[in-house]
Amino acid sequence: MPQLSELIQKYAFTSQDRFLDYVQIDTQSDPHSSSSPTTEKQKNLGKVLVNELHSLEISNAHLDEHGYVYANIASNVTHEVPGLCFCAHMDTSPDCSGEGVKPLVHPYYHGQDLVLPDDPSVIIRLREHPDLAEQIGNDIITASGTTLLGADNKAGVAEIMDVAAFYAAHPEVPHGPITILFTPDEEVGRGTDHVDMEKINAQYGYTLDGEKRGHLENETFSADGFVVKIQGISQHPGFAKGRMESALKIAAEIVNTLPKDRLSPETTEGKEGFIHPTDMYGSVEEATIEFIIRDFDTEKLREYGFIIQQISEMVLRKYPNSTATYTQTEQYRNMNEILVDHPECIDLAMEAMRLAGLKAETTSIRGGTDGSRLTFMGLPCPNIFAGEHAFHSKQEWVSVQDMQKATETVLYLVDLFQNLKQKE
Repeated sequence: MPQLSELIQKYAFTSQDRFLDYVQIDTQSDPHSSSSPTTEKQKNLGKVLVNELHSLEISNAHLDEHGYVYANIASNVTHEVPGLCFCAHMDTSPDCSGEGVKPLVHPYYHGQDLVLPDDPSVIIRLREHPDLAEQIGNDIITASGTTLLGADNKAGVAEIMDVAAFYAAHPEVPHGPITILFTPDEEVGRGTDHVDMEKINAQYGYTLDGEKRGHLENETFSADGFVVKIQGISQHPGFAKGRMESALKIAAEIVNTLPKDRLSPETTEGKEGFIHPTDMYGSVEEATIEFIIRDFDTEKLREYGFIIQQISEMVLRKYPNSTATYTQTEQYRNMNEILVDHPECIDLAMEAMRLAGLKAETTSIRGGTDGSRLTFMGLPCPNIFAGEHAFHSKQEWVSVQDMQKATETVLYLVDLFQNLKQKE
């Protein structure tokens, strides 16, 4: 049988064509919805994926009522091999329109700024996107200028589907058990809320939801939500002197008193954490401020919550008849707290990228993935690059060749696991 590397070299990758189809399906999630999935339209892509998996002879592929797609590819070797799960999310961010996406392929990129035709004011400039310098000669996909592209995370979806297509084309290639998991609602923090772990036949998982090729993210933020609810004093505005204490104005003053030169997203980088007000609403009588707080050190989240409470209480001293309540809620935790005890899943992923001809590097992500939650649900799950850049914006782009390298990385990774156990 030919070596895996020879088969990969001859393989006609399908990720580009799949991706161009998937991004035209509007799958934006909705943070204000209480349903699951938060938008029914996410199931439209799920149905397409299930049909495609069926066409690849994966008959157990199915879409459940919560919008999750599950599929299992059975092991074709006789020795015991750890199961692997590959995961990507189907929804796109509500931060930028995802309706009517028109993907454009810019062939053989040669370093030029990319002016998007439907809104020429949207320009992807090389100086603002330095990773483009590594894409000379490659094919770049963008949107047309009025929407996001959806590479986050439909690039990962297309890459995993390409892996399934490879095994359908080459059933002779040995592999252990593989689970495919496509999730809804990741962009609104609910991507694993209804995952059925019993359907996942795996010891390790890998999300394909990262940025630069060759990067493996084994560390994420730890994250909490924090809510301040203010009870003010309402009076008729014509007779309010000395009596009204507007909850909305108190909330605005609290937000304005937050640190401005530190502990904010716009002034932090690297391993620095932050406090970020994401929403403020209400009336004179009652107002709410919603925060996200983030740090790689989980212990600091409690400190950040205390800072918000201290600032709020300091402001409230000026308003003796008003009160506030505080609620801090866990969202997800730094996956490295668990992954540090599972070096095999990191080491083999790094080796797979090297076999794909990439310079492999472990990095930290200033955010979270479905893998953060899956790791703490018992499935250690680092994040493999998907090639997506400038996500959540009209300047979003992805390289065709990077998508192919992600697929290639997964194929080598599966092979490394089955070879490792065979040698043992």
